[in-house]
Amino acid sequence: MSKMKKCKVCSKEIASNAKTCPECGAKNKKAIYKRPWFIVLAIIIIIGAIGGSSYEDSTVANNETISEVEQNQDKEISNNQGGEKDVLVKENEEKVEEKEEKVEEEVPKEYKSALRKAKVYSDTMSMSKAGLYDQLTSEYGEKFSDEAAQYAMDNLEADWNKNALKKAKTYSDTMSMSKAGLYDQLTSEYGEKFTAEEAQYAVDNLDVNWKENALKKAKVYQETMAMSPSAIYDQLVSEYGEKFTEEEAQYAVDNL
Repeated sequence: MSKMKKCKVCSKEIASNAKTCPECGAKNKKAIYKRPWFIVLAIIIIIGAIGGSSYEDSTVANNETISEVEQNQDKEISNNQGGEKDVLVKENEEKVEEKEEKVEEEVPKEYKSALRKAKVYSDTMSMSKAGLYDQLTSEYGEKFSDEAAQYAMDNLEADWNKNALKKAKTYSDTMSMSKAGLYDQLTSEYGEKFTAEEAQYAVDNLDVNWKENALKKAKVYQETMAMSPSAIYDQLVSEYGEKFTEEEAQYAVDNL
């Protein structure tokens, strides 16, 4: 006896292999999920889904690995760049030192001698920059070439303000000069040839009693030239004489 099944429409029992119901005439096909082609298709879809999930996991893992590798490479590159930078800095420093040594070797002996001589004059005689240059190049001085003297001036380490102050003190101590007289002597083309700024610094910072200098100078005129107090006064304040102030000159003649 053949297997029976119920009609999906009228629920009458009919042969399992019957394509239509003899009672109602309705077609009785296999459910789609029971058909072989549907089962095969479902299996393929399931396998594809499993494979896709595995691929995505693998892709994520691979991307994370690549990211870590790239980060490590960036760190290595950064470290290498830092190391290369240090090497380049060191190489440049060495090149500069070599260049300086080479320049030092290339300096003519005459230039070096001029620099040493300039230092002696500056240290022992407190000369000005212009005065030193003239002394180095003078036919009656050191007779260095202009180039050697200029090299000496450009490379001499000297405080010209302090030189002017030292020179001013010497004039004040030995010649009892006035403030104005000292300034003129320091800046004179026929004197010390300091700049106006250097001379002003000197007279402003010189620790001296100008009235006492005027008195000392007055005594010299009185003792060596037997001048009268009135003549001494005129000589002390004269623009062509000592250039003391009237107050300083009066103090001098009052205390002779």
